[in-house]
Amino acid sequence: MLHLTDRVEFAIHPLAKRLFTLMDEKSTNLAVAIDTTSQAELLALADLLGPEICILKTHVDILEDFTSDLGSALRDLAQKHRFLIFEDRKFADIGQTVSLQYEKGLYHIAEWADLINAHIVPGPGLIDGLKKIGKPLGRGLILIAEMSSFGTLAEGSYTKHAIELGESHRDFVLGFIALRKLSTCPGMIHFTPGVKLQPGRDALGQRYRTIEEVLGENQSDVIIVGREITHAHDPLQMAQVIRKRAWWCFYSDFLDKSIVRSNQG
Repeated sequence: MLHLTDRVEFAIHPLAKRLFTLMDEKSTNLAVAIDTTSQAELLALADLLGPEICILKTHVDILEDFTSDLGSALRDLAQKHRFLIFEDRKFADIGQTVSLQYEKGLYHIAEWADLINAHIVPGPGLIDGLKKIGKPLGRGLILIAEMSSFGTLAEGSYTKHAIELGESHRDFVLGFIALRKLSTCPGMIHFTPGVKLQPGRDALGQRYRTIEEVLGENQSDVIIVGREITHAHDPLQMAQVIRKRAWWCFYSDFLDKSIVRSNQG
């Protein structure tokens, strides 16, 4: 396992370099998914949890009270707390269509989101369409190689093809949504959703894996945690607990274990 500062040298995308650096400096590999329908709640939670995270993941199209100034408000918080904004749009259409969805419409995602993601079903034209808009702005793409939901078709040859596409477009693709480490390129980043303190499944087929499984056994890089934090009685305290536990699992090979334990209290 390479130290994050060493992986910076292998990263091609500037955002990958930036993410490695802020993860190391903030001692966090926690991304929080704030899936609320209220813009005010989204901003309040982003401000509260910002110091604990490296990435804020949004679903802007579920907001019931979206206004055009949301993007600038999120950018201000990202600068204040030093995190990246990841809009979980899951683009999945031909190149021309996704380029319009990314740049135009109601949300103007390219203006404020550092990161977006996409399915590979349409083929490489989708990457080209998104890259045409995002690369000049310094944005980055995460390809969906695997999913955490029960019965997903994102496996086998689909996953293999996603890896091949991502590694061949490293000037715009900086990593994968995956359940485990897939790429041998040290500069590629693996983001795993569906992480909780205890394993389980919700009523709609979402499967939850533990921090230890995802980071220890499966060697992913960034955990994406949603309701475990946002629906907690004390979201900040829960985020702090998860951040410390995740950082320990991810980085223990490079840390004095007695020091880390004492810092955890």
